[in-house]
Amino acid sequence: MHTFQPLFRSCLTVAAAALPLTLTAGQAAAASGISVSTNGSTVSVTTSACTSNNNGFGRASLLTSSQANFAQGRQADLAGTNSTQTALWSNVSPGTYTVIVVCTSTGQTAGTQSVIVSGAATPTISATASPSRGVMGGFGGGTKDYGTLTMAAGGGLVAAGALATVMVLRRRRTKPYRL
Repeated sequence: MHTFQPLFRSCLTVAAAALPLTLTAGQAAAASGISVSTNGSTVSVTTSACTSNNNGFGRASLLTSSQANFAQGRQADLAGTNSTQTALWSNVSPGTYTVIVVCTSTGQTAGTQSVIVSGAATPTISATASPSRGVMGGFGGGTKDYGTLTMAAGGGLVAAGALATVMVLRRRRTKPYRL
């Protein structure tokens, strides 16, 4: 029993230290390369992930819930510059849609997002990110991208906590009557 408690506490410390690293990996995978917005019955998508070649920047597709792939949706060509490309759909009926952007130069998907079109005359922005690997449940705010300084500070705090835990456990092992 006496050896089990320090071992159990050490395992908890290691698990707590690994948690921020796990969260960071999930956030990087969930990041989307597109931004979708609605204004009444108009849906627009903006990206900076595609570069131009002889065939243009790429294409965007607006899918309903009953459509399964890119080719089935309402398609629009991306237009703009190498720094920002946009596509626009007008007269979109109210409902929930998925927007997919595919770059011509790489043939890869730049991003996927769901959007709700309310059809109201007032501008309504209601977009939610859809990770390309499925639902990443359980971690609230898992799509926010934290900067390097924030992650380094968090890692430093975790390391300091782990060091303090080791020191307290060693001290308790040599003098069990002290805290």
